[in-house]
Amino acid sequence: MASPRPTTTLWRPTGPKELDLVRELEWRAWPPRLPEQPVFYPVLNEDYAVKIARDWNVKHDGAGIVTRFEVDTDFLSRYPVRQAGGETILELWVPAEELDEFNAHIDGEIQVVHEFR
Repeated sequence: MASPRPTTTLWRPTGPKELDLVRELEWRAWPPRLPEQPVFYPVLNEDYAVKIARDWNVKHDGAGIVTRFEVDTDFLSRYPVRQAGGETILELWVPAEELDEFNAHIDGEIQVVHEFR
């Protein structure tokens, strides 16, 4: 019997509108990007996701939510880790046109782990 494929934990800071769309997708996928959003960027550090949700999403959306989800590690190797600031501010940049394929490699459900209002 083959063992399950290894996964990598990712976090996504989001607002209530995007979270509603995730809920409509039964917690299994991220919604398509808007035309002004050419990149989907999950982050590799929970603390960084909390900072964005708390300090940015709350101000702009009235609430900030941090989600956690697992993605097939081998698939993620196509996306280089990008350092967006300090050494723990790490992101993946997934082109919007690849989001359906990215979603197909999510293992399990997207979970809400923190909420800020």
